Amino acid sequence: MLMGMEVVFEKLSPTARLPVYAHPGDAGMDLFADAAVTLPPGGRAAVPTGLRLRLPPGTEGQVRPRSGLALRHGVTVANAPGTVDEGYRGELKVLLINLGEAPFEVEPGMRVAQLVVAPVLRAAIVEGAVDDATARGTGGFGSTGRT
Repeated sequence: MLMGMEVVFEKLSPTARLPVYAHPGDAGMDLFADAAVTLPPGGRAAVPTGLRLRLPPGTEGQVRPRSGLALRHGVTVANAPGTVDEGYRGELKVLLINLGEAPFEVEPGMRVAQLVVAPVLRAAIVEGAVDDATARGTGGFGSTGRT
């Protein structure tokens, strides 16, 4: 843990669970659902965690999918990674989408996503000419070859 790196979580419901790091060295802390939600195939929902948080200055929270849910059920974070801005103080919700072929039942207490706390660099926004003279140039989607 970095010195001064503290994320404060407030429980908004008595059944909310604080995030946990499953293993030493893990980048993401597990987030738990605080409500039952049914995701039909193709369906999405903002799954409540029952928590709100205060991030350290100069950081963001990145809400990322859990690989096991994606592999076994086709359930992932729809806006991965979801961004939690430093100044946000509402309930932390996880926007899940079911890309699988069967309905998926989210149960209270189920691990539904991971939260990674990361530093943020704020760029100065400057208007001006952009030089295209690079090895890549204007090559975009698929420009580096076939998969």
